[in-house]
Amino acid sequence: MELYPVTRLAAVTEATSRSGLDALLLTPGPDLRYVTGYDATPLERLTCLVVPASGEPFLVVPRLELPAAEHSPASRLGVEFVPWDETDDPYALVAARLGSVERVGVADRMWAMQSLRFRDALPGVRQELAGRVLRELRMRKSPAEVAALREAGAAIDAVHALVPGFLKPGRTEREVGRDIAAAIVDAGHATVDFVIVGSGPNGASPHHELSDRVIQAGEPVVVDIGGMMPSGYCSDSTRTYSVGEPPEEFVAYYEVLQAAQEAACAAVRPGVTCEAVDAAAREVIADSGYGEYFIHRTGHGIGLEVHEEPYIVAGNTEPLAPGFAFSVEPGIYLPGKHGARIEDIVVCTDEGVERVNNRPRDLIVV
Repeated sequence: MELYPVTRLAAVTEATSRSGLDALLLTPGPDLRYVTGYDATPLERLTCLVVPASGEPFLVVPRLELPAAEHSPASRLGVEFVPWDETDDPYALVAARLGSVERVGVADRMWAMQSLRFRDALPGVRQELAGRVLRELRMRKSPAEVAALREAGAAIDAVHALVPGFLKPGRTEREVGRDIAAAIVDAGHATVDFVIVGSGPNGASPHHELSDRVIQAGEPVVVDIGGMMPSGYCSDSTRTYSVGEPPEEFVAYYEVLQAAQEAACAAVRPGVTCEAVDAAAREVIADSGYGEYFIHRTGHGIGLEVHEEPYIVAGNTEPLAPGFAFSVEPGIYLPGKHGARIEDIVVCTDEGVERVNNRPRDLIVV
């Protein structure tokens, strides 16, 4: 099954027309990859897929990048390639081909430099975010995308299986992180997106970066890791370990955390709101007296980006639908002491929920 079928481009064109926008302008980044499969290099030279609400889409590309575009999945979509030379003005070229327009959607990750150049080339034209057109399509993963996320989940699970062998008293977080990064690539990822190894008090900082802190016996260690697969789809999973027997206080709240993560996963099914999944985890933690130590949302969408919609957070009344893929990752963090997080990527199915991460969620003592 194709990850980037021709039908996706047709669906984007239809969504653009329904939105009231006259065209989408998609520069290198996840939106362009989603529509065409072309992982274009972001450059000061403009590459831009133009998707008119009516009419045929076309890809404006620097001539020196034309061979790369022609060898990408975009070449199978029937999109016209419009190369431009070094002395051309590609923004004027886009404006001339669009003709009279009033509102365009620009890629959410478009550089400000490019947005401003389009503003000059299309004076008086209102720019809006293309994300509001693409979000419904990108949130609802196709069977091929779910398969890609399963592959990513299995790959990062294989790395977590190796982590106990890396965690030893006397090693630094950075040394462990280097081993994990190598394992992420060895497991089949194309790139390493992040490696968090939070030992002892550093585990109380959810986005702690690797440091030269030496891991001590009896300390919990939060390991949050992820990367991008050759498919372009991402992995992200957290497990918490203990190097030797952990403090009793930690064991007590880890059991609470495990129950909260299980409750949130069990809440996932079509029609349940994003905020209800967040509440399922948060209520367990709050009822046990640790509410003030759960300091972030329960989850985020994942796909071509590690963080994308939907966000599993209070105030998000978006109902889940089959194909929605996101993390479920409650955490408890005691400043100056230690912390813990358990994270799985899940997919909302017709019947309920599928986890794509399947490593044990019990505290792993090494």
